[in-house]
Amino acid sequence: MTVNLSATPVGGSPLPADLDPATYRSHSLHSSERTWSETNCYVDLWIELLHAMGADPTPALAFALSAGFDGRQWDFVKFQPEDLRVLYGVDVSEMNIWKPFGEHLIENMHDGVLSTVEIDAFYLPDTDGTSYGREHTKTTIVPTAIDADARRLDYFHNAGLFRLEGDDFDGALARSLAPGTVALPPYVERVVVDRDALAAGPETDDHDLQVVRAHLERADAGNPVERLGERVVEDVALIQKAGPDFFHLWSFGTLRQCGSTAELAADLAEYLERRGVAGAAAAAEPFREVASGAKSVQFRMARAARGRDVDVRDSMAGMAAAWQRGMDAVRSAL
Repeated sequence: MTVNLSATPVGGSPLPADLDPATYRSHSLHSSERTWSETNCYVDLWIELLHAMGADPTPALAFALSAGFDGRQWDFVKFQPEDLRVLYGVDVSEMNIWKPFGEHLIENMHDGVLSTVEIDAFYLPDTDGTSYGREHTKTTIVPTAIDADARRLDYFHNAGLFRLEGDDFDGALARSLAPGTVALPPYVERVVVDRDALAAGPETDDHDLQVVRAHLERADAGNPVERLGERVVEDVALIQKAGPDFFHLWSFGTLRQCGSTAELAADLAEYLERRGVAGAAAAAEPFREVASGAKSVQFRMARAARGRDVDVRDSMAGMAAAWQRGMDAVRSAL
């Protein structure tokens, strides 16, 4: 059976008919010139999904302003379902899985409904050099075309549109389990798009500004980067003992998430300025200082993972001060 979102019999697809991994061009938020060209799988996925639907994902980056640090990890930020609904008419809801999940994905396509699904990155060719064929780890994709007979699947993941085939198809959809093996069903979401709301755009009735203000209202009352700095300094000795493998896991949940969040906050600030919020762009430079500072500290902590002594106190203090300037500038502008 071949199912493609460009030719669904019910409801149609919010995606263009000519989507092709060979010709797809990623959004500028994933430019290789950025300090952090990728954030986390869910944020990156939605940047590209909204982009492919013809929408600007930048207004929905307001979640960056309410990000925090809980003492152990920086928030694993996500596009918020309520923001997607308000800004783009996109409704995201968890799906009950009661049969082989690949069948659900195909049925959703027939209905003109998109699906997010957790997949084992071991079977995703775009993770070559990291997880592909090496490590079993979960990540989230959005299938855009499935040909079960040809064992082929096109999918959005991270910063682009990709294709998997053959044994990877069977593995990704859990079709090649050994006899007697029981696999937990993955987390799947149904993504239903209101075409009229999508076409109207996030500026309708100042929805974009309302979303930003809502995130500012629930933003951390203190300075999350300052608390992150305290943890990073404290963890130097731990990283020195634990080594490189542990460092990569630690860094993903701390410095990478903080740095990439700050860079997205800078993009949002510039959007607000273009939107007519005078003074908002003043937040972009300090937020980008946080982004570049996090990358610099990450490099130094990598040296600590090789047993070397490092001192990151001044750098983390500078990042905390820059974060505060950025947040103050956005609050003042709004």
